Amino acid sequence: MLHSAILFSAFAYAAYGNEIKPTKLEEFADEGSSVKLSCNYSSAFTLYWYRQYPGSAPEFIVFIPDGAKQPQESNVDSRFTAKVTKNKESHVDLEISSALISDSAMYYCALEPTVTRNT
Repeated sequence: MLHSAILFSAFAYAAYGNEIKPTKLEEFADEGSSVKLSCNYSSAFTLYWYRQYPGSAPEFIVFIPDGAKQPQESNVDSRFTAKVTKNKESHVDLEISSALISDSAMYYCALEPTVTRNT
């Protein structure tokens, strides 16, 4: 049986009181199955997902306005869907349907802070 390893970034980010961090360090999925990557965050104006293959620059996947009510589909690949859930702890998810071996990469969640520094 073939396995597709979806590797997820372990980096956390904080700026101006806004923080985002992954809920798990790694995810593994069988080829053809769906996999969900998730990050918890404190507050954000916009949230982003990126993918990075070894030796390559990060590749933009999708952005999600924090107030978005509907899942956002990626322009890069229609198998990638992102959504924001707000409850006691807000989180942003990236779902990959029909995972492929070629989806094995480092995935990053990022945010645009709600507060910016005055010049």
